Amino acid sequence: MESVDREKAALISGIETDARAEEEKIIKEAEAQAAEKKKYAEKKIKSLLDEARARAQEQAEAARRQIISRADREVKRRSMRLRDVVMRDIMDRVETKLSSMTGDANYRSVLIDWLTEAAIGLDAESALVVASAEELKLIDDKLLSEVKERVRSRTGKQVMLTISDAPPLQSQGVILTAADGRTAFNNQVKTRMLRSKREIQMLIHDTLFADSKKE
Repeated sequence: MESVDREKAALISGIETDARAEEEKIIKEAEAQAAEKKKYAEKKIKSLLDEARARAQEQAEAARRQIISRADREVKRRSMRLRDVVMRDIMDRVETKLSSMTGDANYRSVLIDWLTEAAIGLDAESALVVASAEELKLIDDKLLSEVKERVRSRTGKQVMLTISDAPPLQSQGVILTAADGRTAFNNQVKTRMLRSKREIQMLIHDTLFADSKKE
């Protein structure tokens, strides 16, 4: 009977030993799995944080570029508005100055220059002269002779100029029309200003903005 009890005790002891060993094994495996999961979780968190930082930097850079771009556009808009204002002011001043000169004795030389330029640009053997009523008072045979002489000395060509029977121009300046009526050269003040607009714009730009670019 005692031997049976010993065998039972030994069996129970072995079972307990195996159970403890299995328990320890399970605990170790669980701890190892937990450690792996912890490592994975930490890596995942780091990765997410890195991605979040990268996105934040990209968004901040994009916002910075957008702000700079908006500021540049605003500066350009204001510069263009300023240039337009200055341009209109200059053109108005020039027109006012030229208009005030019609009664001046020196205005005769201005008309000679404009008529010479128009005659050379038209390049016709014969042309009709149209001008405003104020300017027609100054355009006589002597003035036309001077124009023809200037054209001849500059181009070697002869041109016949005659005052047109057409109504006077409403605005300041002159127009030369070929005798056949097919071509004309408009040298009115407003048209001259438009032809010179690009040069005036460049002059304004260089004067107002060249220094700011150097800075």
